[in-house]
Amino acid sequence: MMGSEEWSFLMETAFRTLIMFSVVLIGLTILGKRGVKQLSVFELVVIIALGSAAGDPMFYNDVGLLPALVVFTIVIGLYELVTYFVGQSKKFENLLEGKPDLLINEGIFAIENFKKEALGQDEFFAELRLRGVSQLGQVQTAIIETNGGISVYFYPDTEVKYGLPIMPDSLDAQIEKISVTDHYACTFCGFTEEVEPTSKHVCSKCKKNTWVKASKRRRIS
Repeated sequence: MMGSEEWSFLMETAFRTLIMFSVVLIGLTILGKRGVKQLSVFELVVIIALGSAAGDPMFYNDVGLLPALVVFTIVIGLYELVTYFVGQSKKFENLLEGKPDLLINEGIFAIENFKKEALGQDEFFAELRLRGVSQLGQVQTAIIETNGGISVYFYPDTEVKYGLPIMPDSLDAQIEKISVTDHYACTFCGFTEEVEPTSKHVCSKCKKNTWVKASKRRRIS
């Protein structure tokens, strides 16, 4: 049950845990009060480094507290130094943390930007649905921020356009042949237009030819 340690090591473990917990708490207080989803990649790396440095000294007898405290001091010092340079140079900030990217512009996917992000279509649609979006014609602009969060700006209800529906299973009825004149949305880029019956219609934005009926439903609020 105790591995290679004596029962007396339990009290030392409790003491080590108290010390390292206090150090982590102080370190996170220095770093600020942002939530996990608000952290940049750099800040997340710092948090992981602090957690790793704190873990081993808590329950390994042969790992001293002093080296862990040195690691904490260096990591927090580097954080403060990098934060200073970020505040001094926009280029350095962009290099370290990246830049926000436009994902949707006027109800249509910004395809090149979307390809760069590690964000699946289903995951993105889920994010939009959580904001009451049922079709892309409700969205004027969507931006992925440097911390991975998505900012969404909506059209007023009176300006909602036809758009690609994003409800579950809404893309199951994809077609290439248009048999009825109606508004259709390209399943690849979201471009929407009124199409007359044709055996094949190519999207003028992305050159794909798979469509679903567009929706003009207003946002659920």
